[in-house]
Amino acid sequence: MNVSLIYPGIAGYGFNSLGQGMEAGWVSHGLAHISSAAKANGFDIDLIDLRALSGWDGFREELLRRQPAVVALTMMSVDYNPALQAVRIVKETLPQTITIVGGPHPTIMVEEVAEIPEFDYIITREGEVTFPRLLAQLQAGEPPDSRVLEGEMPDLEAQPFADRELFLQEWRKYGYTLDSPEVPFVPDLPAPFLTIIAGRGCKYNCNFCQPAERLIFGRKVRKRSPANVITELEELRDRYHFASFMFHDDCLTEDREWVLEFCDRYERGGFSQPFFCQSRADIIGKNEDMVQRMAQVGLKGYFIGFESGSDRVLKFLRKGTTREKNLQAARICKKYGIKIWANYMLGLPTETREEVMETVSMLKEIDPDWYSPAFYTPHPGSDLYDYCIEHDLSLITSHDQYRRNPWDIKIKGQDPEFLQWALEESQRRKPINAARRQTGYLWGRYARPDKVARRVRRLFDSG
Repeated sequence: MNVSLIYPGIAGYGFNSLGQGMEAGWVSHGLAHISSAAKANGFDIDLIDLRALSGWDGFREELLRRQPAVVALTMMSVDYNPALQAVRIVKETLPQTITIVGGPHPTIMVEEVAEIPEFDYIITREGEVTFPRLLAQLQAGEPPDSRVLEGEMPDLEAQPFADRELFLQEWRKYGYTLDSPEVPFVPDLPAPFLTIIAGRGCKYNCNFCQPAERLIFGRKVRKRSPANVITELEELRDRYHFASFMFHDDCLTEDREWVLEFCDRYERGGFSQPFFCQSRADIIGKNEDMVQRMAQVGLKGYFIGFESGSDRVLKFLRKGTTREKNLQAARICKKYGIKIWANYMLGLPTETREEVMETVSMLKEIDPDWYSPAFYTPHPGSDLYDYCIEHDLSLITSHDQYRRNPWDIKIKGQDPEFLQWALEESQRRKPINAARRQTGYLWGRYARPDKVARRVRRLFDSG
């Protein structure tokens, strides 16, 4: 029974977008993991990546050429519309093909997704156990009685590693010729580059995210052992000769002892490749020695969710940090030469102009290496989303608007001109950091060092 997985992630860059930045040049770990799980159970799996196609006519041609018995899609909230269009084309083109959908949005908005008749089965939560079981039932002619299936939590230590070849083999058909398995996004992480996930879940309680994360992965963080992660890195080194990588975990550093053991094993394993990971300001402030150790073995940058420079807003967000903790984390990073990728939001519910300016002033003091701002987006499954619905604040009229960005105002009561000015002011930096910001954008979008170098030279020449 041949099975085609579909990656519908074209809400950002659209068709013909492979290699154009993070969301158009990275693998979907969700699909990569259910592919490896299904292959381990004897099923033939291939991929249709919409980012590699020229349009919907090309998608129809691929379906007719492959004639899959089963099609399975992953769906984030922002992918709702392309996933819906894809499944409707599947049913129009191959009416007998069985369709399955899973991922974050079907988990947190299952009633909405269940209203789409073209989806034959919906798998909520995680799919590594439930998806192969469903395929076996379908192959045996014994389909389950229920249309909605709750996924079981897999034993992460026992699962096969992510099937990156699923994506690479598909991309090569369309002329993807970069040296990396995935697209590097900053010069500090040279090609060949890849991403890896050590664990799942988040123990923190930020209201712009929770409880969606817990609905998908459960209340506890589940991590593979450092030894298991090192084994995967060894395989990836042998296969792809990677020069750098990034941990995709929501917060890699939440378990200090895990991090320290990983650092020791990474060093003993002969690794020196630079890497980035996500952390929190409060963790960095409490664990300076851990930060130093990570820098010694190859850490080059942290993604840090600073979010706001206002203590009141941070408390409203249930962030668990303060402005001073944010600033302290930045000082520690600079002490050990760790680059800062600053995530922050403007235009939050209840936020005043004065509080926006507190964020602006905080960013000026932090002086990060890379800027990742967003105008707040009320995301389904979060408590802050519910707050926006309850107070009639949401301006979202299409799932496409769930994309995180700093140009689309998502809630009522905001002053677009002021927010745009604050956005620009928050990134008004010294010339060297202005160049870094532009370099990071170009690397993320093009991953072409020659184009980056030309743009940086122009920045310096213009002062």
